[in-house]
Amino acid sequence: MEMDSKYLMIYNDIVGKIEKGKLGVNSKLPSENELMDIYGVSRDTVRKALNLLESNGYIQKIKGKGSFTLDINRIDFPVSGITSFKELAQRMGKEWKTYVQKIEVITADGYLAEQLKIEEGREVWEVVRVREIDKRKIILDKDYFIKEFIPSLTKEICQDSIYNYLENGLGLQISFAKKEITVQRATEEDKGLLDLKNYDMVVVVKSHTYLDDATLFQYTESRHRPDKFRFVDFARRQR
Repeated sequence: MEMDSKYLMIYNDIVGKIEKGKLGVNSKLPSENELMDIYGVSRDTVRKALNLLESNGYIQKIKGKGSFTLDINRIDFPVSGITSFKELAQRMGKEWKTYVQKIEVITADGYLAEQLKIEEGREVWEVVRVREIDKRKIILDKDYFIKEFIPSLTKEICQDSIYNYLENGLGLQISFAKKEITVQRATEEDKGLLDLKNYDMVVVVKSHTYLDDATLFQYTESRHRPDKFRFVDFARRQR
């Protein structure tokens, strides 16, 4: 058996063990020497398999300590599309729940006025929701809607889907969004509302969402536990 097929055999064998749960999250793989003995291959073949495992997100190699398995049960979060949390959760077929922490009309301060391109003092809906998937609270959504577009808003609507209400209840046409993704240190609010485990960072997606007439009506800060999401996109080279 040539080296190419040997390293793929090792790769596929370890991937199978990870995906079937035979190797749990943060499990340490055997050393390079042990893998050489287990599979009867050279060090170069073992390293090639480990490199492929690392590049595909199955393991993390830590210098001086060895190779450890990563959590592969991540949720694909579409960067390009405009998808409600309810739509995302239903598409995945996972158990989900939304907890409404706050729903109230506030007056826009300088920061919100800048984000929503309105004058300070304009009325804005502030909606803060915690999203739970598979009994783990992993998203904190902070939404701000210009009130003139949404005369009324209830806890029941916020627990279900605001986008469904806007499109099917109010007849608004949501068209496009501009998004910015950053990694930030977790705030005390994040730590209090989310199941962050030992993570002290969160992935923050800031979105400015527009109607079909190019009117900006929503600003969102969506704060995610970093190990639970894989942000995906489709890109085509423009010539």
